[in-house]
Amino acid sequence: MSSDPRVFNFLKERIGLDVASVGEAIIERAVRQRSQAVQAQTADEYWQQLQRSHDEQQALIEAVIVPETWFFRYPESFATLARLAKARLAEIKQMRALRILSLPCSTGEEPYSIAMALLDAGLAPHQFKVLGLDVSPLSVERARRGVYGKNSFRGADIEFRDRHFNESADGFHISERVREQVRLQVGNLLDPTLLANEASYDFVFCRNLLIYFDQPTQKQVFDVLKGLTHEDGVLFIGPAEGSLLGRHGMKSIGVPQSFAFSRHVEPVKPEPVFVPIPAPPPPRSAAALPVKPRPFSTFSAQVVPIKAPPSDAADLLSQIATLANEGKSAEARAACERYLSNHPPAAQVFYWLGLLSDVAGSALEAQGFYRKALYLEPQHPQALMHLAALLESQGDSAGARRLQARAARSERADSESKR
Repeated sequence: MSSDPRVFNFLKERIGLDVASVGEAIIERAVRQRSQAVQAQTADEYWQQLQRSHDEQQALIEAVIVPETWFFRYPESFATLARLAKARLAEIKQMRALRILSLPCSTGEEPYSIAMALLDAGLAPHQFKVLGLDVSPLSVERARRGVYGKNSFRGADIEFRDRHFNESADGFHISERVREQVRLQVGNLLDPTLLANEASYDFVFCRNLLIYFDQPTQKQVFDVLKGLTHEDGVLFIGPAEGSLLGRHGMKSIGVPQSFAFSRHVEPVKPEPVFVPIPAPPPPRSAAALPVKPRPFSTFSAQVVPIKAPPSDAADLLSQIATLANEGKSAEARAACERYLSNHPPAAQVFYWLGLLSDVAGSALEAQGFYRKALYLEPQHPQALMHLAALLESQGDSAGARRLQARAARSERADSESKR
């Protein structure tokens, strides 16, 4: 079934999805699946069913949204949250519970990670509450069940699982102590009445969502997020979104790899805080294909090479990924330099350098590294996405659109080659 702009417009209006950011092939694949499910023979026939049925509208959205998340992803964010939460409680003299928002919460790994991190840091249950929101009723229902498979526990350090989960034949069940800290509900960030009658939140997690919107929608969503975040609060975002928030007057709090922003200029000095969190996983295989991020899922910074390099190069690439994901930016950058000194230039190494520069706030340096990655691998998917977000934040919408179109063409060609 060929591209139908009516469907693209529907997804833009309902969930804000900019089709260029993910590629038309992903949307087309979802439409084919749903057309077969409802036995629609033509694009017009499916469109009519889509217009008539709220259930089919939601089914299409569910087919497009492919959540990819796990517990304690971006671990430094949770360590930073624990430290800031203690400071915030002292600031308000513990007169009320902290309010924390996670959206999109997907299948619950992030809001439950927030609760586990704060409980492990010594906060009492009455001192905080977490609200998780997601546009997908199916994802929210899975989060409410609180039963997870091994894929939700990644990395070598998963001791938290022994403390907070009960294992049974169907998986790992979140403990009642953690579950009671988290409320889950369906919600859409594009809804102007979202949480309109509720107080603002001390901490808001909204990661890897803005990069899937065009510039007007980014502004619309940012205004909603700003309204939901307390004036003294902190907003946690994804690695590629810092420059977007900077354009809207938000400032990094100065903790590397926390991706945390506030309205205040003064940076928060990082201090070591014990929060039991797992180490992020190394790349699965040196020869694995890079995974295309899916809309509204937590974005992965990890990229692995397409062609299998010599073993020592592969080991160094794995080391770079591990160091970067652990927040050890200086060590990761040094490993990248060692790779380039001893091996032929590699797109994924320049991509890592770009991401490290992006996180550090060096936009021009990051742009140069992303372009080097694309020189070596013109359709490198994550370099395209990150560079597009960077150009968009700098006001170069035309340049961002060109890169998004390249990514869409590559995704379409890849999809057609697999048919």
